[in-house]
Amino acid sequence: MTEAVKARATAIAEPARSTAPDSESGAERVHEPTPAVELVGISKIFGSTVAAKDVSFELFPGEVLALVGENGAGKSTLVKTVGGVYRPDEGFLRVAGEKVELHSPLDAQHRGIAVVHQHPGLFPDLSIAENVFAGQPIRGAAGLLDHGKMRADAQKWIDMLGLHRDAATLVSSLRTSEQQMVEIARALAADAKVLILDEPTAALTIGEVEKLFTVIDDLRTRGVAMMFVGHRLEEIFAVSDRIAILRDGRMIDTRVTSQTDQAETVKLMVGRELGDLYPRHNVTIGDPVLTVSDLSVTGSFHDVQLTVRAGEVVGLAGLVGSGRTEIARVIFGIDKPSTGSLNLDGNPIRPRSAADAMAHGIAYVSEDRRGQSVIEDFSILDNATLPVISQATKLGMIRRRLELALVSESLERMKLKFARFDQPIGTLSGGNQQKVVLAKWLATNPRLLILDEPTQGIDIQAKAEVHRIISELAAQGLAILMISSDMPELIGACDRIMVMRHGEIVAEFDRGNATQYEIGLAATGVTAPVADQDDVGLAEAPAGGSADALVHADTALNTATATPHPPSTAPPEKPAEATRPQREWLKRLVGRRETGLLAALLVIIVPLSILNPRFLSSANLVDLMLVETSLIGIVAIGELMVMLTRQIDLSVGSIIGLTGYIAASTMAAHPDLPVIVGVVTATGVGLLCGLINGVIVAYGRVPSIVVTLGTLAIYRGVDSILSAGKQVGSADVPDSWLAWTAAKPLGVSILVWIAAVIFIVAGGFLWKTSRGREIYATGSNPDGAKLIGIPAPRRVLLAFCASGLLAGFAGALWASHYTIVDGQLALGIELTVIAAVVVGGVSMRGGSGTVLGALIGTFALLVIKNALALAKVDAQYLQAFYGAAILLAITVDLVVARRARRTGKVLA
Repeated sequence: MTEAVKARATAIAEPARSTAPDSESGAERVHEPTPAVELVGISKIFGSTVAAKDVSFELFPGEVLALVGENGAGKSTLVKTVGGVYRPDEGFLRVAGEKVELHSPLDAQHRGIAVVHQHPGLFPDLSIAENVFAGQPIRGAAGLLDHGKMRADAQKWIDMLGLHRDAATLVSSLRTSEQQMVEIARALAADAKVLILDEPTAALTIGEVEKLFTVIDDLRTRGVAMMFVGHRLEEIFAVSDRIAILRDGRMIDTRVTSQTDQAETVKLMVGRELGDLYPRHNVTIGDPVLTVSDLSVTGSFHDVQLTVRAGEVVGLAGLVGSGRTEIARVIFGIDKPSTGSLNLDGNPIRPRSAADAMAHGIAYVSEDRRGQSVIEDFSILDNATLPVISQATKLGMIRRRLELALVSESLERMKLKFARFDQPIGTLSGGNQQKVVLAKWLATNPRLLILDEPTQGIDIQAKAEVHRIISELAAQGLAILMISSDMPELIGACDRIMVMRHGEIVAEFDRGNATQYEIGLAATGVTAPVADQDDVGLAEAPAGGSADALVHADTALNTATATPHPPSTAPPEKPAEATRPQREWLKRLVGRRETGLLAALLVIIVPLSILNPRFLSSANLVDLMLVETSLIGIVAIGELMVMLTRQIDLSVGSIIGLTGYIAASTMAAHPDLPVIVGVVTATGVGLLCGLINGVIVAYGRVPSIVVTLGTLAIYRGVDSILSAGKQVGSADVPDSWLAWTAAKPLGVSILVWIAAVIFIVAGGFLWKTSRGREIYATGSNPDGAKLIGIPAPRRVLLAFCASGLLAGFAGALWASHYTIVDGQLALGIELTVIAAVVVGGVSMRGGSGTVLGALIGTFALLVIKNALALAKVDAQYLQAFYGAAILLAITVDLVVARRARRTGKVLA
């Protein structure tokens, strides 16, 4: 990338123009190229807030336009407008010269526009490959999904970006920066003509930024139009051709990058001179506050020696995976060290938990602000007082006066911009949220403050204010350990910088002799190339002051990652052949939830068969257990689909009872009707019930547990009214109605064959069709699904309709198989169904589970029920058992989810 950056830093970058003689004057006239995307007078208003007002600019093929401005300037609003998430209130868009209306992200995708959003809209329960091709899957024969090719192609994209992970890895196991790279890979895989990058480097290290900039250079040569939204001005000046500057929702100016500088850009952004980005007070460094000796965590870092003194800011630099955050987690008591010791103010400590660390005077600001540092729906005051809420209580009641006394002074000192203390923190800008986080931890009166990426994703003015606060805290004698991937920030804010590589501290720099170039060499382990020795002096330019400093830092990192033939961003042509060792396949098989369930079943079945030989008899195992598994399993498949979307259907038992009675009474009233009429009637009524549930949940936005708890009572009430205490018995219905479920093709009940077909079809639908995978995506991340154009409400409706339809079909089977039907048919069966699905590995949090797991879970519960019956245990204890099974399964699900995040392998 370095040569391209140098060229951009010294040449005037303008859209290509061509000349032709004017038809009237004969003089040459300049032809502007057709913009790939043009915004014309765009305005967007949310209530009383004007997010964008009369904004116009163009994106040209082969050009990078940087969009800059403070948080709240309107950048993300414009990104979502171009991406089809928002529709403008005024103005319009042109795409390739054509005026268009984008009604959804899918419309934007179909017109060749891809967006990498600031907060990755990925699906944690799906693999990297499925995330890369979410919304645009690769299909094979008969239009079914080709998972093998998606894995192979996704592997090439992420390898090109320097993300060295298996494409079958679960996204939930990835770091924030790695997830950002997956989001970028998804945009590249779309082969878009327009690429919008919204804060793509906020969570990336310098090395990852280098990889991204290499890709951007290649896309520029291929004629892709790009918009780059960011806060790091050194990156903006390194990558862009033009800069569009926003302030308060309005376009202030557009400048050619090489004809302006950072100071002028900042002045236009904030409307005034910013001053020193990294202010420093006169501080006398005191005695050691934190001393780390020979600290190690197996697999993360080893033999770390570190000292942070009072009034000192010590920085930790390094690539992702070097062990920086892992050290912070040990100091704060989240993780346990394998060896080594910690001393605070000369006293040995060994924090057993975060609460224990806080009690010792340690505070930790996590790198994941949205996920770990704030609760967006809570108020500013609630967030600010969370760690010290016990100090704001009296007689067990929280006192607002005490809460305000704890944090109001800190918030005022931080110049927080807000309307009121009970305002939800999610309504604040990223910079103001970070100030609340700082105030929250300062309320604990710490001796040591650990800051992990403290200015990630916040604008230049907010960054300056955060650094002012850090400097003031250091001047007051606070010891500060700061982890950052922003090298200008490390050099500008820290007294000393420790560089980590592969879990070791490999270099230390004082503030006076630290350069981006030298830090880059230490972080990558590269020896300075002879050809670049003269550049070292240039690398000592003021932090954040010029693109040259970034150029030379990138030179070091580029050397570390250089390959003889840089990868191209052209779409992969051939899927790579699978070369995984057999033992890896066996390891993944053993790790599957279903394998564990089968092993548990064997543990139950073997001793039962020894104690009671009747247990494995054909009459017990086939005629009773398999038939009952089939009947309940059909309903469990519908419940599975609902729970995959992060919902629940409590009404399935009532639907079975209602449809069973309607089917039986219909056949009793009209004995000459074909059997299929009774089945279709029951299925249709079940579908209608599911449709009612789905519409209210998906479009009425009423919690599914409330809706289906209500319809459980309604459908059972209708059933009771229709039956009026009467039964429909075998003597009331035609023989044909009873005979069809009594058939045994090849000696096996027709019910088992029917269930087998439904299981296979459902499994194929969920795994091999785009709608099936979209059901998983909807439950895994509903907001992310909307961002890429997946119609989440329709997928929720589809799941409820499937649940109702299958419950209705099961009602017809029950009415035929059990011969006697009344208003109490299948009473309480919903608990059995939910227990079967949850025991089978379907997550209550949505997005995770399989048909095979649901089937095994159903069979497992019925095996235990049968065993209890053979042991003559009273049936009234079954409900208690099912409730305990649900609690146990949920506990196991949490353990499995944590294990999956650590191993990162797809278990489904």
